[in-house]
Amino acid sequence: MSRPVRKYGKARTKPIISERLFAELPTSPAKNNTKPGSTISELTEKLVAITLDDHQSDQENETPDVKSPIPISEKAIEPEDQLDEPVSIVDDSTTKDDDYRILTWDDVCPFGDRIEKIAEASYAEVYRVTNARGTSIIKVIRLQSPIKPQTKAQQNSGLVDEEPHSEDDLAGELRISEWLADIPGFVVYKERYIVQGKATKALLETHQSFHRKAKRRDPDRLQFYPSPSRYLDNTRFLVVELGDAGTALEDFPLESTTQIWDILFHTAIALARAEDLAKFEHRDLHEGNLCVRQTGPPTAKSEDGEPCQFGYSGLDITILDYGLSRAEEDDGEAVAYDLEKDLGIFTSTHAPQCRVYRQMRSFLLKGDRVCLPAKAHDRAYDVGFDGERIDWTRWYPYTNVLWLAYIYQYMVDNFTGEKKSLTRFKRDTREMWLHLNPDAPRTVLSFSSAGDVVRFAVECGWIKEEQLVGDGSFVDGVSVAGIESIIEVSTMQDVHLRRSPRRRRRAVY
Repeated sequence: MSRPVRKYGKARTKPIISERLFAELPTSPAKNNTKPGSTISELTEKLVAITLDDHQSDQENETPDVKSPIPISEKAIEPEDQLDEPVSIVDDSTTKDDDYRILTWDDVCPFGDRIEKIAEASYAEVYRVTNARGTSIIKVIRLQSPIKPQTKAQQNSGLVDEEPHSEDDLAGELRISEWLADIPGFVVYKERYIVQGKATKALLETHQSFHRKAKRRDPDRLQFYPSPSRYLDNTRFLVVELGDAGTALEDFPLESTTQIWDILFHTAIALARAEDLAKFEHRDLHEGNLCVRQTGPPTAKSEDGEPCQFGYSGLDITILDYGLSRAEEDDGEAVAYDLEKDLGIFTSTHAPQCRVYRQMRSFLLKGDRVCLPAKAHDRAYDVGFDGERIDWTRWYPYTNVLWLAYIYQYMVDNFTGEKKSLTRFKRDTREMWLHLNPDAPRTVLSFSSAGDVVRFAVECGWIKEEQLVGDGSFVDGVSVAGIESIIEVSTMQDVHLRRSPRRRRRAVY
């Protein structure tokens, strides 16, 4: 089934219906100076009325270049769209020990329960805990507390201990976790508590197993987190308990292009909703921070020319780890990690995603897609393209596009299925990739947000409007059992479990 050829970037005196819809959907502050009052799922109901006039499109667009609706430079953050004093919020109530349960590692994983280290995130190790009450993911962040010094063998192995963190350093990430917990595609927030004391045998074994596996995959990989054998009686951790998100994308076999379509669009839709509700940027969405799980059986795509490509794999995704992220509360105050504190993020070359960090900062410096080399990122708080010093509390939704491009390319590069189907996928998405690709020619304009990517997919017919609105297949409610902690301690008293304030104010859509 053929679809209209879109020739973006040409000014019109009378916009077609689809372009008016694009203008109404969530945009960046440069195009909308007020807090968006509608969500993608509400506005997509208007898609029923969309018709694309092929004749009008061909007449009104004379240039042969394929371009995206809005160039990055036009959607860059304008000074008047910003808060006078954007600040990172720290909730004092999250920095007091008496707000938390204080547990031991035996409480977290007693005999008979299973604990498995599955990832290393920003500042934290990530484990899966499974017992008769269910499954949870726990994110473990070492607080300011002592550990045993490195042995000679550990020093010789190149062990680089991750620095401990204060609870104040983590307050922003914890708040973002609570804000996003109600948005489909983001991890369910359960509880947080302090864990203190020496490690269990199970914790040590899974830590060692994880690093043996990581070394086989990447022999030059350094170990950044201390062995649990070095924990002392007063070694303390802040533990955030989250819903189980499935398997990290880096460990998930990509055998069908229906999987690629669904993972990409589920991720784009989740980011677009978070952009709308919280002006969210993830800023670290590599293959280890995107989890995939099978929530239903795959279904066959009809052969009647149906353009829809979304929803056939039975997969769902969950976005993790907001250590480098940025978001806003309803009152407009911003929470963000200041990436200028550690320029090593931008100068490192140890992994493919390091280039995306440089792409993000290069955009803040130059306002375009040119990726500056590592040596250009040697001065903190440099002056950006808008004449102001770099400020990571400001909203630049183009960073979400960079990470969607990274995920797209990662899945294409790691596809293990039939080559013919991958060739067809790349051909079908050629135009979308032009607008995603940060290395595209200068004549090709870029998507400026995840919302732009979703709108493009809807216009192509790849995503149906009812899939965005939610009919129960794509936006499932979370059961009460799914949001409660699975960690039980016989001596525990009543515990007030923190819930996102948005859970009380806003229904899951």
